[in-house]
Amino acid sequence: MSAKRAIIMGAAGRDFHNFNTFFRNNSDYHVVAFTATQIPNIDDKVYPHILAGELYPQGIPILSENDLVDIIAKEKIDVVVFAYSDVSHKEIMHKASMVLAVGADFWLLGAESTMLKSQKPVISVCATRTGCGKSQTARKITQILSAKGKKVAAIRHPMPYGELSKQIVQKFSCLEDLKKHQCTIEEMEEYEPYIAMGSYIYAGIDYEAIVREAEKDADIILWDGGNNDIPFYQPDLEIVVVDPLRPGHEVEYYPGEVNLRRADYVIINKIDSANYEDVVQLRHNIIAVNSQATLIEAASPLTVENYKQINGKRVVVIEDGPTLTHGEMKYGAGVYAAKKYRAKQILDPRPFVEGEMAEIFAKHPHIENSIPAMGYSEKQLRDLETTVNRMDCDLVIIGTPIDLSRVIKIEKPCVRVQYDLQEIGTPNLETILEDFLAKKSV
Repeated sequence: MSAKRAIIMGAAGRDFHNFNTFFRNNSDYHVVAFTATQIPNIDDKVYPHILAGELYPQGIPILSENDLVDIIAKEKIDVVVFAYSDVSHKEIMHKASMVLAVGADFWLLGAESTMLKSQKPVISVCATRTGCGKSQTARKITQILSAKGKKVAAIRHPMPYGELSKQIVQKFSCLEDLKKHQCTIEEMEEYEPYIAMGSYIYAGIDYEAIVREAEKDADIILWDGGNNDIPFYQPDLEIVVVDPLRPGHEVEYYPGEVNLRRADYVIINKIDSANYEDVVQLRHNIIAVNSQATLIEAASPLTVENYKQINGKRVVVIEDGPTLTHGEMKYGAGVYAAKKYRAKQILDPRPFVEGEMAEIFAKHPHIENSIPAMGYSEKQLRDLETTVNRMDCDLVIIGTPIDLSRVIKIEKPCVRVQYDLQEIGTPNLETILEDFLAKKSV
């Protein structure tokens, strides 16, 4: 039998992992192409031979998802594998219908087909949507375990937006590593907070090679599961964060609902800023699909340096990019801080957007009074910088997890907003981790 011809639909993350774990050395299939969406400047690259393996001496082209139907017809594709996250169930079925209508099968690969097994105990921290508070949860777990004398190797969901052959295994333990690997703002937002607290984090493309490297100096592997994806490693403990500011999304998005159904513990974050009715609805939805999970409520208290400067000021707010874009939030911590500390006015950036930033706002019309911190290319960084500096304001509120003024030149005074996880009552992360360490004899 000839090999079935396949396309993997992705966004430079789960798609590469699915290929590495299921297709790379599988002669029953020939992956003709990856298609890319969500993240700019990924298509028109090649998944290189060094990663693709001996069956692909020329590598595998990465093409635009916009051309998917034409590629299926031209290349006589048998199967299309959907492999990215933060997508509504409705949107996935529209894509499935498009694929099925032109004669190919439509697949979703399950956890057991793609999870790797670590030699060390694994704790996974995932979420049901981007922007739930997963990252602060993972960092707090790292701090708790480190305080108990445990060596923790955090491994982050991939964000390989640069030269792929140089991103096979990455370790970030100092700010120079961010420059060395030419990180985008999105990458910095995830890696820099670990560095700031004296820890480190791994990422890259080949997650078999990554975990073997991480196991060398770790007692515990912590899967920091970005993009609300399913864990890449088989977890011994699964913690999932949900967001009461978007009730219903936890059962309406893929693969967030998968995470929710798998969870051992579900953290209802942002209790301090949510409506009571939404929290009740969220609890009902969780119990309906996973009555065995233990629920934990938590707040996300803000820390704002020089918070008194906000009072009475006309402010520009810059928020975490993915939270506003494919996370579909209208605002984040920056706007919350502006309201809490009584800014006179939150300025609308839309009349001032420049270049690629204008394209971002056109693609995501729900964004109104915040600027997403986009920086997937040098041009996008400069367009972000120009947009901010064109606005006539008194103060810029930076709601991203990084020191953005280190990346772009902001000509107005700035304050940074940071946030932590604060569980309410017990059980909490401390008690969960004590039980875990005892059971695993770590």
